[in-house]
Parts: sequence; C-alpha cells; structure tokens
Amino acid sequence: MSTPYQLEELHHDEDDGTMYENLDALTDAVVGHRIISAEQKEVPGRWYGTEVAFILTLDNGTRVQMVTQGDCCAYTELETFMLHVDKIDHIITGVGTTDGFTKWHVYADMGDVLEFQIDWSAGNTGYYAYGFDITVIPVDAA
Repeated sequence: MSTPYQLEELHHDEDDGTMYENLDALTDAVVGHRIISAEQKEVPGRWYGTEVAFILTLDNGTRVQMVTQGDCCAYTELETFMLHVDKIDHIITGVGTTDGFTKWHVYADMGDVLEFQIDWSAGNTGYYAYGFDITVIPVDAA
C-alpha cells in the first residue's frame, strides 16, 4: 500500500528519535479505526496539577491522549487542528508528517481525516523532554 506522505528525515542534532516514536505510537493507536471526536483540554497531570492534552476518541470508545511536553528549552505544543467531518466515516490507514514534523496528517483512503499543526524543539538534543506523551485509554478505563 502506498502512502501519500513520505517519512521525513531529521538530523540527529534536530531530534533524538522522539518525533519518530510519536509518529509510530499515534499510528499504532489509530490505524484501523475511525475518529469520532477531537478536542484539546486540560487533564490531571502525571505528578501534580493539570496538563494540556489533545484527545482523539475512536469508534470503539478508546481515547488517544497526547499530552504536550516541555522542559527548559525543549517543548512540543499543539497549535491548531482540523477534523474533516466529511471523511470521518472512513477507516484510518496511516499517519504522516510534513514540514519537519510540524504538520501531522491522519489519513484514510479518501484523504486526510485529521490535520494538526504543532510547534516543537528538541532544545539541546538528548537532554530535555519534548514530544507528546501518548497514552491509549481503553473504553473500559475511560
């Protein structure tokens, strides 16, 4: 099967593999499903307080929660997202990125189902946290 988005290549000074891991984790979580809703909201923090999460609810009730991370000069932030409601009845076949992992495309056979734009920096690569903390929450735990 062909993909509309070629895997981007980042130099090791730009990324320590975190963005590739995020791409793989999101792909594993959503392929074969449909997106029912997409929202950005605060969720309980891992250690304390709250964190901002981008949450996708899938057709089986599972939620894919992507929490933004930042540490010193490294960060990942969701800027915008667009769910294409005319395509949500199509099964997701893949996830791709463009523009240096700043534009993400969740796609089906009829095109992009969801697009989102992020801003990110690894800071001093390998020393600080960035990327998304992706958690799959099964329907029975939701």
